[in-house]
Amino acid sequence: MLKQLSFRLIVFSLFVILVSAACGKDSGGSGGGGTPTPPPPPPVVAEENIVFTYDIDPGANIYAALGATQEVKITVTSKMPTAGVTTDIVVKRDSDGVTVSSTPLPLVASTSVPITSTISNLATNVVCTATITLKSASTATNTATKSFKIARK
Repeated sequence: MLKQLSFRLIVFSLFVILVSAACGKDSGGSGGGGTPTPPPPPPVVAEENIVFTYDIDPGANIYAALGATQEVKITVTSKMPTAGVTTDIVVKRDSDGVTVSSTPLPLVASTSVPITSTISNLATNVVCTATITLKSASTATNTATKSFKIARK
């Protein structure tokens, strides 16, 4: 009987030791020898929507250009996308939709200076619609577009 009791005591002790060792084992992270957990990826910061202004202000009317060309200055007022913006200015006659002028501009990556371009080929008393489009070079869906009417006096 004593042998049986001591055998059970030994088995119970081994069981307690094994359970204690299994519960105290580190499952990763810091400390005891497990595989460290990799750090989480950095959060993805959404790019701010492009917002811009331009120096031509026709109000509710048609802007009266004094010649066949008209300079336009565009200022990005939002945070500039990390890869910069491309700019396109397309001018079409209102009467038939024919493109009078199309000016794609090179990539701009700084808001410190305005983007300057020239609208050309304006005919006397021909009303046109100028459309300015800025596109993020890094996020295809981040675009901003504004239009205004223009005609040469």
